[in-house]
Amino acid sequence: MVKPPVIGILETGRPPAELAPEHGNYPDMVRSWLDLPGAEFRSFAVLDGEIPQDPVAADLWVITGSKFGVYEGHDWIAPAEAFIRACQGAAVPMVGICFGHQLIAQALGGVVEKSDRGWGLGVHRYAPVNWPAGLGQVPETIALQAFHQDQVITPPKDAETIAESEFCPYAALWYPGFALTVQGHPEFDKPFTRDLLESRRGAVRDDALVDTAMASMARAVTRVDLARIVRDHLLQTA
Repeated sequence: MVKPPVIGILETGRPPAELAPEHGNYPDMVRSWLDLPGAEFRSFAVLDGEIPQDPVAADLWVITGSKFGVYEGHDWIAPAEAFIRACQGAAVPMVGICFGHQLIAQALGGVVEKSDRGWGLGVHRYAPVNWPAGLGQVPETIALQAFHQDQVITPPKDAETIAESEFCPYAALWYPGFALTVQGHPEFDKPFTRDLLESRRGAVRDDALVDTAMASMARAVTRVDLARIVRDHLLQTA
């Protein structure tokens, strides 16, 4: 009998409190997105200081999004970065989403900053580049829901850029034999993203930008395709 995979989720942020009752938390969204019936999911509230100790306690680790900046110096950031490096050393695959994308980059020597391009909101399209054979067939496009100001400005030396746009030059990074990270949010479904955009009109301080983002939600996204890539090509190496 094949042992069901264990998926470890590093919870680094939480949705706005008013949205959680309807949409759940970020680990809930990751579970739904990956669509792995029978898998065992273990969540760690990293933002509360709950850092896993053993990289091989899971077959795949996923780092969620967050409202925080990776450069803000919270007490849990450095231990989380140390765990990322331990996972790389143990060759346990990892997926980074938005904040997770940035945290993995920073942990491995990259630079993350608040981008002078401003807010990235709504459905963004990214062009695949230098697509690695280890991730299967090259997708025609990658389209994900975005909600961020921070970006990877300088990727780590061992990272390969595999998707880009004019707004986000390092939209997806591949760390051979280790991690796939994306700036967008494949775990977000459209109802949650619409509610999130509406709830954050004041924070964004530009209703026109939010209106444009809401209009972009009519575009198709490739979140299901990305989940399949994770299942078929990252998890199978665990």
